[in-house]
Amino acid sequence: MTIPSSTDGLAAQISAARLQASPLVWPSSVPADLPAAYAAALAVRAARITGGERPAGYKVGFTNRTIWPRYQVYAPIWGTVWQGSLSRVDAAGPNTGVLTLAGLCEPRIEPEIVFGLRSAPVPGCSLAQLVDAIDWVAHGFEIVHTHFSGWKFSAAQAVADEGLHGRLLVGKPVSLPPGTSPHALAEALSSIRLRLYGEGVIKDEGTGANVLDGPLQALLYFMDELRALPGAPLLQAGDVVTTGTLTDAWPVLPGQTWRTELDGSGPIAGQLEGLSVRFK
Repeated sequence: MTIPSSTDGLAAQISAARLQASPLVWPSSVPADLPAAYAAALAVRAARITGGERPAGYKVGFTNRTIWPRYQVYAPIWGTVWQGSLSRVDAAGPNTGVLTLAGLCEPRIEPEIVFGLRSAPVPGCSLAQLVDAIDWVAHGFEIVHTHFSGWKFSAAQAVADEGLHGRLLVGKPVSLPPGTSPHALAEALSSIRLRLYGEGVIKDEGTGANVLDGPLQALLYFMDELRALPGAPLLQAGDVVTTGTLTDAWPVLPGQTWRTELDGSGPIAGQLEGLSVRFK
């Protein structure tokens, strides 16, 4: 394989790997650094938009500090969520969904907290201003995957590989009432406790505090990071942002059913339900 030496070369190989569900084989020094990796990811994003795909929002990854040593990635990253990769449960039915794993490489499941924006947060906003921009909060599953075999990659490679995003299932949203206390919401989401089951067997447990001290704090961190990156799009009304896994990421296969049990109290957190997904 020819090792890409430019942003265009990186973007072309990333796009080909996604379309062919084939591995990428690069030395760990490619891309050279995070700015080069984000430049490649933004080039892929632009090409997908030109091809007719529509962004739905963003995923923030590696916010869970407890798993940094396992993957040798020691800071959060982000990538685009697409309308074609986003699914929602039927609000009138149970909190359950079905996702296809077709086209994904070495997929894994991540239980997360997801936000929907009613308006674009103002630049440099406070926690209170950020909460004013949030329309709803939900529990969701992000299905991550990688084109680097065995989940062995550098932080820059994870960024270039479209932030490892594969699918996002959003559970029933809970609307955020006007006047919600930002500090009470932050504390409530941080205090969430979650159990993850695969095929009826408990696999892992996690808490909201694992993700940069809480999902709301992770969202605020991401907004600042997005604004600081040259050429990155700004958050806007209607965007969906998923804030990182509360547990480790676990391998999944077609035919399996995974679910969560979720314990929370206080604003919003007490209304979030456990979620179930079947893979095909």
